[in-house]
Amino acid sequence: MSLSMTDAALAVLGLALAATVLRMARGPSAADRVVAVDLAFVIVLGAFALLAVREDDATPLALVLVGTLVGFLTTAALARRAEGGPR
Repeated sequence: MSLSMTDAALAVLGLALAATVLRMARGPSAADRVVAVDLAFVIVLGAFALLAVREDDATPLALVLVGTLVGFLTTAALARRAEGGPR
């Protein structure tokens, strides 16, 4: 069994996710934790996209598209709240 480039990329994303979870746990401020959660969400979406490529199936890409839109809106809302803007 040989590893493909997508498998190697998934392994790298796994390591990045582990480092991000560490940042979520140890972040000195709430802003660091929010950024880490956002990054973890992006990493998971990237893993779904790589799985879609590896399995040659476009179905998970719809999930990636919706997740990207939700992630952007969530980040914008959290930034507004952290800035002290209207709710």
